[in-house]
Amino acid sequence: MVITDQDSAANLSKRRSQIFVVITTFCSLLAIVGFALYGLPFFYDFYMKEFGWSRTLITSGNFFGKLLVAPLFGFLAGWIIDRYGPRRMMMAGALMTGAALIGLSTMSSLSVFYISYIFVALGYVFGGPLPCQVLISRSFSKNRGKAMGIAYLGIGSGFALVPLIAAGLEKHFGWHISLGSLGIMIIIIALPLAYFIRDPKPDPVADEGSKETTSVRNILKSPYFYLLALGSMCSIAAVGGVNQHFKLYLRELDYTQIQAARMISLVAVMSLAGRVIMGWLADIFQRKYIMILIYILVGVSIPLLIMPDFPGKLYVFAVIFGIGLGGDYMIIPLMAGDLFGIKTLGRVMGIILVADGIAEATMPVAVSALREAAQDYSMAFIVLIGVAFTGALIISFLPKLRKKIKAD
Repeated sequence: MVITDQDSAANLSKRRSQIFVVITTFCSLLAIVGFALYGLPFFYDFYMKEFGWSRTLITSGNFFGKLLVAPLFGFLAGWIIDRYGPRRMMMAGALMTGAALIGLSTMSSLSVFYISYIFVALGYVFGGPLPCQVLISRSFSKNRGKAMGIAYLGIGSGFALVPLIAAGLEKHFGWHISLGSLGIMIIIIALPLAYFIRDPKPDPVADEGSKETTSVRNILKSPYFYLLALGSMCSIAAVGGVNQHFKLYLRELDYTQIQAARMISLVAVMSLAGRVIMGWLADIFQRKYIMILIYILVGVSIPLLIMPDFPGKLYVFAVIFGIGLGGDYMIIPLMAGDLFGIKTLGRVMGIILVADGIAEATMPVAVSALREAAQDYSMAFIVLIGVAFTGALIISFLPKLRKKIKAD
């Protein structure tokens, strides 16, 4: 086969487009998920101190925001992305998330608190993992796992940076300016790149072997859809329960703001390694088994938080939990794409993200209630362990599936 100059130019153009897609999704996930989702819990103890709010009330903002937004907008967002592409959604998500953090930085009442969290949830649905997953899945075939892993490094990078940035700003300017500054950073980082992205069309080759399940109606009839949704809900619930309370847990151990920020950043750095490792493994081995491995890592790390103290205990936790955390969100769209194809991935992940969002919002509130009832986190963490392993068990019933796809 003769490769012409025109073919070479087309391949070069495609490669450049793919690189820009990865950079754009990396920055969007860094800002909207890394800075907002993982950054907001850093400010919980400041809310408690200034407003006298309880743990249950503080975590209820995320709960009510996602409980209201996810069912109403999750599938709608997926449908819009499948029909019109992810570009406009990503721009809107960046603006809503940034505005929400600015609103939280100026709040003096619960009404502003809840309204801001509604916009945090909207920003996550419209500009977070959902459009990024579709954008990558439509742009890549063979190296989709690696591309998804690199893009999801944005979450870990934002997660690693945000406690250090927030702690530094809070030390010099107070938590209000620190939180507002994060909102401005989110808009600056995520909006410009999304503006210049092109909406790629679904690659028909990437959907080979999935024509029978390409309609949403057929997907909803598949038991594998519900296994994937329930399994991912369990793991996301366990991860969310830990993440939303980790700084409060560290503060109970008398960690200073800077010490807590460094420990949170260590978890985030290990999540970077987890995303690279799990993305690489997902392109080599059955993704079902990689998914089970990730969920087991989450499950085996949490007992370290309630074990008797020993030197380096929290560092061991940070390594294991961080690696599991890194692969957790990334593996779900890869598995969904294998099971149901790329053409309807937006709608499929829109539904799954609704379920995952409810689980991620509900569990931290349950952990708060258990913590306040028992006066420590032991019972809450035991529940999270059981939830994580339940997720691994559910995923074990998914089929083995490996599709042959052409090179990018």
